[in-house]
Amino acid sequence: AGIDRPTSGKIISGGIDITKLPVQRRSVAMVYQQFVNYPSMTVFENIASPLRVAGVPRSEIETRVKQAAKILRLEELLDRNPSQLSGGQQQRTAIARALVKRAALVLLDEPLANLDYKLREELRDELPRIFAESGAFLVYATSEPMEALLLKGTAIMLHEGRVIQVGSTEEVYWKPNTNQSARLFSDPPLNELEIRKQGTELLLADNRPLPIPMKLPKLADGNYRLGFRADALNVGERGSGRSSFPGTVALAEINGSETVVHVNVGFATLVGLSFGVKEWAQGQKVNVWIDGAKVFVFDGAGKRVASSVAMKTD
Repeated sequence: AGIDRPTSGKIISGGIDITKLPVQRRSVAMVYQQFVNYPSMTVFENIASPLRVAGVPRSEIETRVKQAAKILRLEELLDRNPSQLSGGQQQRTAIARALVKRAALVLLDEPLANLDYKLREELRDELPRIFAESGAFLVYATSEPMEALLLKGTAIMLHEGRVIQVGSTEEVYWKPNTNQSARLFSDPPLNELEIRKQGTELLLADNRPLPIPMKLPKLADGNYRLGFRADALNVGERGSGRSSFPGTVALAEINGSETVVHVNVGFATLVGLSFGVKEWAQGQKVNVWIDGAKVFVFDGAGKRVASSVAMKTD
């Protein structure tokens, strides 16, 4: 975007070295998390501004602005100034301005973060279509796993300034290379347990057997870290035979159509995800059991060495 100069190397876009090109000559558009609009211009003029700079004919500007406004539901707001808009409307104006430019590369920094819940969900459903129609290469930054899964494409996992995994979004989600990658792609947080494999058994730190139906015959005996997402932890008043173990509800969070429940099982506090509204009371006694088909095993360095997770393709 031209904000920083690289200390070394080159930036190649469309086979062209743009490292030293001025921003005006780069086919790049950007949408920030905090909406940025020209306060003295109407919504129409804000969206049209990059087209006017590029010398696009007036008739084409009119057509392209109205097309973008229709996609972003701004048709009735084109004559207003930004000060007359809600935050969500201002962000939609910024997105429309980026898309109308028809740049080869569009950079989006968590563009839905400041929108209200209903509009955010609606736009999430529409964005894949909007992006496909734009014909641009899009780099979309998000900290929300479900948003990344919805948009699909290629996922680039970043941690502390370093790329830790690259692959299709589904592959990175179902087959994280490291526990850090799994953590980044888990909401609620990833459950992790220190375990030891001994023969055919998985043992907890205190040498108790971990009641989980999972076979790892090719994994050498030794110490590992078990990881599983919240949807792999089942919580109920009745267990699942010998694979369940008792716990106490520490916290239950109702999140729309889901309930996130934190359960203290003695050796750890685990987080489970239940579909529907479940009114678990604090201190309530429950049984939990881990779905052995949704478990990752990481070594001491955090590298995934085994997994029972089957990648979903539907």
